[in-house]
Amino acid sequence: MRWKTGRRSNNVEDRRGQSASSPMRMRAGGGGLLTLAMRFLPMLLRTKIGRIILGVGVVGFLGAKTLGIDLMPLLLGGSSSTQVASSNQPISAEEQELADFISVVLADTETTWHQIFQKMGKRYQEPKLVMYSGSVSSACGLGQAAMGPFYCPGDQKMYIDLSFYRDLKTRYKAPGDFAQAYVIGHEVGHHVQTLLGISSKVHAAKRNLSETEANKLSVKQELQADCFSGLWAHSAETQRQLLEQGDIKEALAAAAATGDDRLQKQARGYVVPESFTHGTSQQRQQWFQRGYQSGNIANCDTFNS
Repeated sequence: MRWKTGRRSNNVEDRRGQSASSPMRMRAGGGGLLTLAMRFLPMLLRTKIGRIILGVGVVGFLGAKTLGIDLMPLLLGGSSSTQVASSNQPISAEEQELADFISVVLADTETTWHQIFQKMGKRYQEPKLVMYSGSVSSACGLGQAAMGPFYCPGDQKMYIDLSFYRDLKTRYKAPGDFAQAYVIGHEVGHHVQTLLGISSKVHAAKRNLSETEANKLSVKQELQADCFSGLWAHSAETQRQLLEQGDIKEALAAAAATGDDRLQKQARGYVVPESFTHGTSQQRQQWFQRGYQSGNIANCDTFNS
């Protein structure tokens, strides 16, 4: 990918070398809200209003978990602000180049989606991308490197530990800079789904579905994000000539490497289709190609395909 002369994004937040703590912490009498609640639990249970308060609290907690918000730090207590500890470990030249690469790719996705949204008569709101090491706090709870890159609709930010790219190359056998770019395009695709109201509709629909049916809906959402990544690749190639020979092959290798069937086969020796949440290797490749070849967002409707 011809990226080194490209524009850098202003939406990259570098938290590498910082330790994560929950963004929602407070003290309550020397402990968290859980400690306070236990202290007054007998008194609350003796009165009708007390039982109502407890019931509302439980419902609120479960609702927050459903939305992906981690309230345990709030219950357990802690400092009144996020604690950040700096690391003295220097950032290597290789890591810095990768950070620059990510910034350029993000900037180019911004260009693409501003154009697409303008054609739809909408305004594109650029997401933030957070680089971290080890673990990170987000509006969706605590993220860890083992989770891989993820997007949080609660704060409209993408999170990535750069060590994932080493895993992508060595563990998943999907090397190349455009394999890395495909991943960013996919996470940006989830942001686009949030802006278009797709994510909220999927979330609402899952409430009334069985686990198997909810998983099928998740697959459709993930495949659409793959298609959106392909849309960006189409724009980067046809409008700005950023792609080089072999780039699309690298993206397809990354899509195949992260298919549910391949990952389950590697992990347990067999596959359970009912538990798929991202789609098979073939499906992920097909939908990326569909976006790349058409360049038309209308062709990325995985829900009615």
